[in-house]
Amino acid sequence: MASSIGWELYRSFLGVLKEGSLSGAARLLGITQPTVGRHIAALESALGVVLFTRSPTGLLPTAVAHTLRAHAETMERTAAALERAASSQGDEVRGVVRVSASEVVGVEVLPSIITHLRRQHPHLKVELVLTNRLSDLLQLEADIAVRMVRPSQEQLLAQRIGLIEVGLHARDDYLQQHGIPQVLKDLTDHSVIGYDQANAFIRSVAITGFERSDFAFSSDSDLAQLALIRAGAGIGGCQVQLAKRDPRLRRVLPQAFALKLDTWVTMHEDLRNSPRCRVTFDALVQGLQRYVQD
Repeated sequence: MASSIGWELYRSFLGVLKEGSLSGAARLLGITQPTVGRHIAALESALGVVLFTRSPTGLLPTAVAHTLRAHAETMERTAAALERAASSQGDEVRGVVRVSASEVVGVEVLPSIITHLRRQHPHLKVELVLTNRLSDLLQLEADIAVRMVRPSQEQLLAQRIGLIEVGLHARDDYLQQHGIPQVLKDLTDHSVIGYDQANAFIRSVAITGFERSDFAFSSDSDLAQLALIRAGAGIGGCQVQLAKRDPRLRRVLPQAFALKLDTWVTMHEDLRNSPRCRVTFDALVQGLQRYVQD
């Protein structure tokens, strides 16, 4: 019966999906290759389906495997959440808390907040997930998320941080060499750093006739864009509070361009009584409020 299939079989199934081979899944999971092979064979037998076909490049998932993937990933998230909850029993702040945040916030803002938190609670372990995609807290992808949009799910506990403003910035030597734009239309004469995919930034500059194809540098990684701005490559969007930390960065066209991101810290309401989640939630709120007010 499928209902009696152990989680370890699905775990090996996901490992092969991710790695494309039995050996890769074995390395990922820390078990032997024959064990992974037995797990896949047992799962196929229990379900009565073929999950993978062999090819010169490895194991290829069948249509059935693709269909099962989302369900197996839900099981994986649930198992991880159970482990985090089990590791934090008692009143002491201990165990694992999983925090999701955007690339820039996760790299540039949260490390100091988390470091201070860990000094106060040394038995707390923090898993930091960097993604610009909204992690689904209801599906247990993370315990706590820092979001640049107001949460809409009623089951979430949310604390508004305030507005994080994104403005156009460039390094001082770039502006000395190329001049300071006076109106948005002047950007057509500059090396502008932007996104590969359409988003709010592109829509904001599009009103000037500036198109995505006009970007001198484009990347959907906020960290890559920030690195280019800091390197003096051109003009790009950067959080105003973050730019203030770098004496070489100058803001341009502040009246013409200001993208304001409504920022929230959120977690599932069922975690409000979890010591590990509560102290982490409060620390993130306090630290991010200080950042916004800088």
